[in-house]
Amino acid sequence: MTRSIKKGPYTDQKLLKKISGKKPNDVGVINCWCRNSQISPEMVGFTFGVHNGKIHQPVLITEDMVGHYLGEFAMTKKFIRHGGRMQKDLEQKKKEAEIDAAKQAKTVKK
Repeated sequence: MTRSIKKGPYTDQKLLKKISGKKPNDVGVINCWCRNSQISPEMVGFTFGVHNGKIHQPVLITEDMVGHYLGEFAMTKKFIRHGGRMQKDLEQKKKEAEIDAAKQAKTVKK
C-alpha cells in the first residue's frame, strides 16, 4: 500500500544527515537499516549498504531508483532452485551437449 500523498514521502532523517554536504566519491558505502526509506534525488550517486537481515548489501543509487524504497534492492530471501536430483541430471546432460557441440565445431574449422 502506498503512503498518503498529504504525508509526503518518508526518508529517514539520519540518512539525509549522513549525505548532506558530501560528494558520492568521498563517502564510500553508507550502512543503513532503514529499508522503508524512499530514495530521494539527493541520494543519486551514493552507495548504501542496505541490511537484508544478515548482511549489508551494497546498492548504488541511480536516477531510475528515485521514488522506490531502499528495501526493494536488497533481497531478504535467497532463491534456491527447484528440482533436486532430476534437475541436476538435466543440467548435466545440457552441459555435456554444449561441450560436444563445441568439440564438433572445433573439428569442422580444422
